[in-house]
Amino acid sequence: MVNITHKSNSLRKAVAAARVRVSSPKTIEAIQNKSVPKGDVFEFSRAAGLLAIKKTSDVIPDCHPLPIESAGITYAVEDLDVVITVEVQTIYKTGVEVEAMHGASITALTMYDMLKPIDKGVMILNIQLLHKKGGKADFSDQESDAIRCAVVVCSDSVAKGTKKDGSGKAILERLTRNGIVAGAYEIIADEFTAIQERARALSEAGYNLILFTGGTGLSPRDVTPDAIKPLLDREIPGIMEAARNYGQQRTPYAMLSRGIAGFINQSLVITLPGSTRGAEETMDALFPYILHLFKVAKGMRHTAS
Repeated sequence: MVNITHKSNSLRKAVAAARVRVSSPKTIEAIQNKSVPKGDVFEFSRAAGLLAIKKTSDVIPDCHPLPIESAGITYAVEDLDVVITVEVQTIYKTGVEVEAMHGASITALTMYDMLKPIDKGVMILNIQLLHKKGGKADFSDQESDAIRCAVVVCSDSVAKGTKKDGSGKAILERLTRNGIVAGAYEIIADEFTAIQERARALSEAGYNLILFTGGTGLSPRDVTPDAIKPLLDREIPGIMEAARNYGQQRTPYAMLSRGIAGFINQSLVITLPGSTRGAEETMDALFPYILHLFKVAKGMRHTAS
């Protein structure tokens, strides 16, 4: 199965449809009058479809078991067609489009089974996904090309050349995935004054996204949050709350991070862990959602002008 452990839970929705075509208006009448010998076609097939939705991962090998938190099946009669519409919702790491389509197909197949004794011409048509929502794909239109981004690695050992940078390179790779090319990539020592100087200089140079990695822990030399916090005009606690919550689901040590985030003038500054894994997980937790801030800021500037 595909690894989805890096994904975040979000509200996922999917709507699928299937069409069952009969050969006679009398079959439609029998369905609507509940006179089909095998029973109430709508209710029996609805029950089968709901069961199919919940059992999708049992019959589709690569589907992940997931909680079904809402499922609905409705019908519409169009001439000699019965149109089945299935909507499924969950809050999870992966989507429910296969669950919705599986529900639609089994609903249709159950109708076929119930109707074939009275209509030899019944057929199933057009099982399809109508639309889906949820996950990072919904945020693919966020601002990215116009963002000027800088990455600053805070590490005594990397600055001295005794250790290779891992977290900074991981951040650069994650930025590229989100359509952002960093205009600056710097390595500095874990020095309070140096960190403040770089933050101020990069903000004054017009970088609207500044990512510091390293120095967010509890050792005596971990001073990045302490240096950045006094410079912030507006702190945004929710950013790091989201990052720590994401990390906590993967390692209990995430609670030890003191990372902060906020604005210095028009620059969004985020402090990430210095470990490669910690930096990757923080990027996965925040992007591309964090880019919405720049869309909002752009709209506010246009309104003001």
